[in-house]
Amino acid sequence: MQMKNFVLGIAIMILTISVVVQGVGIFYDSPDYDDFCASSIYPKPIDNQTVCPAVCVELYEIENGECVFNPCGSGCGADGATTFETLEQCEIVLSGKNCYNVYQESRENYSKNLFLITFPLGIIILAVGAIFFGLEVVGAGLMGGGVGVILWGVGSFWEYAGNLLKFVLSLVGLVAVIYVAYYFNKKFDKKKKKG
Repeated sequence: MQMKNFVLGIAIMILTISVVVQGVGIFYDSPDYDDFCASSIYPKPIDNQTVCPAVCVELYEIENGECVFNPCGSGCGADGATTFETLEQCEIVLSGKNCYNVYQESRENYSKNLFLITFPLGIIILAVGAIFFGLEVVGAGLMGGGVGVILWGVGSFWEYAGNLLKFVLSLVGLVAVIYVAYYFNKKFDKKKKKG
């Protein structure tokens, strides 16, 4: 019977993490590299010549220091240097920034926001599992899921956090887990004494 409860607890933990990851993904999209940097649509050399198909490809071009939409640009498509798939890509180059650096800035901001969403959510899930579920396997599974959600959020932001913030995050996590463990064990000790 203990093995069944162990497997059920692991399943609840994995599904809790999955629900949170998918739920956050529905409402908060991660930055897409292609939104910042042009894809690899470049002219293809044929017999030492650049040949582009005779079709219209909508794109943005830099003309007189401005990004201008061209409804029938080069058949080769955007080259990422003077022609672009989106206005945002054109404006990044025009501003003198590197598209990858702008993408990385966006990733850092996304990771910080993801952390700010998942850290408290993970603590709430962990606490709900410890406090509100009398069935030990369900509570333990939810608590494991809460820990997994916290790890996901912290892990996404860890590379951008400074040493002081890493210390504070670790300390807050440790205190929260110790408190929940103490509360959880105290609660079940009372139930065992009554039973």
